[in-house]
Amino acid sequence: MNRRNWNEEETCIALALYYKIPFGKIDKNNPSIIAVAEKLNRTPSALAMKMCNLAHFDKTLQRENKTGLPHGSKMDEYVWKKYAMEFDTLAKINESLKITLPNITDSIIHEGHNIEYSAKYRIGQQFFRDAVLSAYNNTCCITGISIPELLIASHIKPWSKSDDKNEKANPRNGLCLNALHDRAFDQGYITLDKNYTIIVSDRLKKKRHLDEKTKEWICAYEGQHIILPCRSLPDLKYIEYHQDTIFQP
Repeated sequence: MNRRNWNEEETCIALALYYKIPFGKIDKNNPSIIAVAEKLNRTPSALAMKMCNLAHFDKTLQRENKTGLPHGSKMDEYVWKKYAMEFDTLAKINESLKITLPNITDSIIHEGHNIEYSAKYRIGQQFFRDAVLSAYNNTCCITGISIPELLIASHIKPWSKSDDKNEKANPRNGLCLNALHDRAFDQGYITLDKNYTIIVSDRLKKKRHLDEKTKEWICAYEGQHIILPCRSLPDLKYIEYHQDTIFQP
């Protein structure tokens, strides 16, 4: 392959892929990186390096004492500043590439109360799911469950209430939850405070004949901190929205 500079479009593709792959799995041997590199007529090593160059600008990643490569180009910095929060644009790039990550069940796509199959899902939903699960290393942020088929990328501010451009595909508007806790969160039986501590609804705790399994699987987590993601930390404005609008005190 001929050596050539990365243009804006190619760097945006690398950025979209960056959000979809856990940082620790950005490697030239990753099947998704190999597939996209082939589309770009680049080597997998070059694409992986470009993704690590972009990671250098990710402040949420730096919070975990992880850093990308420090010697990126001006194009890398330009693309990060222009597109890093343009999740609608990145989702459309992802859709055009038809990138499918291994070990992720594409049919498990959560939209409020609905699960739709891939032929019908809205553009942005698959990108959102991949980006959220990637940020949490495919682990439920409450229980630590790490079976992808049991995990849901849950919107903090519901999809139906979210802005098309800035919120629907934004992984900072998401939590990685197992199906039970996703449902409890969706129904307002649990929420988070500004320190990412779990709060359980008094309305749930005071239900008559509350069974032991509910106490064990939901109530017992009250006061615990969620497992924070390695990047795309949940934005507190969405947490506050959930507290004020969804949560049942």
